[in-house]
Amino acid sequence: QVKLVESGGDSVQAGGSLRLSCTASGNIISINAMGWYRRAPGNERVLVASFTTGGATNYADSVKGRFTISRNDAKNTVDLQMNSLKPEDTAVYYCSAVVATTLYENRYWGQGTQVTVSS
Repeated sequence: QVKLVESGGDSVQAGGSLRLSCTASGNIISINAMGWYRRAPGNERVLVASFTTGGATNYADSVKGRFTISRNDAKNTVDLQMNSLKPEDTAVYYCSAVVATTLYENRYWGQGTQVTVSS
């Protein structure tokens, strides 16, 4: 069993910053393609930022230059530093990871953490 737990969501004013953290735990052999997604009200869940299996980073165009993703493989964590937040960044943010266990490899999701940016 693998579990992803996010933290750091909050309500902030436009222009502010937040740092989201996600910790993976369980019967983990390796973690690949770890990243962050978000779902704004009435919209589908979309990629915000991620590490690919090869370690490269991907960012949504809307967050480039404002958000930075980082990971600590020793601690099985991935963080998202969000600066210059805008009201349109308001969403539920989800951590996701492709995790290899002793039995199989699968994609897992956290429960989500709410980020609200007011103008």
